[in-house]
Amino acid sequence: MVSDQATLTLHAVRLLGFADTASVASRFRQVVEEARERLLDFEAVGWVSHSEFGTTSGWSMTASGRAEGQRRLASELHRDDLRFVVAAMHRQFLILNARFLEAATRWQVRTSPSSTMTPNDHNDLRWDSRVIEELGLLGGRLRPLNAEVAAVLTRFDGYADRYDVAFQKASRGENRWVTGVGIDSCHVVWMQLHEDLLATLGLERGQEI
Repeated sequence: MVSDQATLTLHAVRLLGFADTASVASRFRQVVEEARERLLDFEAVGWVSHSEFGTTSGWSMTASGRAEGQRRLASELHRDDLRFVVAAMHRQFLILNARFLEAATRWQVRTSPSSTMTPNDHNDLRWDSRVIEELGLLGGRLRPLNAEVAAVLTRFDGYADRYDVAFQKASRGENRWVTGVGIDSCHVVWMQLHEDLLATLGLERGQEI
């Protein structure tokens, strides 16, 4: 199933949360000017809004846009009877997600000698290497799940590859690629995939099916 370009543009805004036009277009490899025209059309009907904060500006999704996006994604599942495949992946993803969230927490905080939790200063290479090892294992488990759902919904393609790029950088000591924001870090890619699954199934975070 290949999503239409308008659906992909609208969906990109949801996945990114707040992003400029170039970033929205880049998410699904769209032509920037064509994505801009669609965003302006969406703004006219109230599905997205454009905001500026100092030198930063970007698009975000409105409540009606979120509803329209979910309507479009639900229509895709119903039209090709794909809900079973996506739901099965979501159930397996939730198991991995619990491990990922634990690993991300251990990357950010650690137990001190007095048994209190303190920010991880990344001076304990053994501690960090265990987290990196876990992230690598999770990436390996993610790949076949991603391939299975991407085979029926092409817009899911690429999550495992993006995660692996971030993981490789993190494993070389570039720490910001674990949980950094503003880049395709392991955490950012993982959270976008989670949001994609939720949006596709019409669920809220924390819901299971």
